[in-house]
Amino acid sequence: MKKKQVLVACGAGIATSTVVNGAIEDMEKEHGLSLDIRQIKIAEVNSYIDTADLLVTTAMTKKEYPFPVINARSFLTGIGTEDTKKQILEELQK
Repeated sequence: MKKKQVLVACGAGIATSTVVNGAIEDMEKEHGLSLDIRQIKIAEVNSYIDTADLLVTTAMTKKEYPFPVINARSFLTGIGTEDTKKQILEELQK
């Protein structure tokens, strides 16, 4: 099975994306997924336009991409985190 490339992006590519990145790594282990996780700045997404399978971001983006985009701001608020994790997992298992 081909590794899925997951972009985890926030404004600076450091703080909030680290939290989301950790949650996705946990999902990878728990569900036996094969992922290539890239923690980046939202401004760097275009560099991965041809290779990414999923974008999970805590930043605001209105741009359309050729892959699914999941809003992960729930990781910052703590409200709805389980729903967001479920949404991410569903995309990764496709």
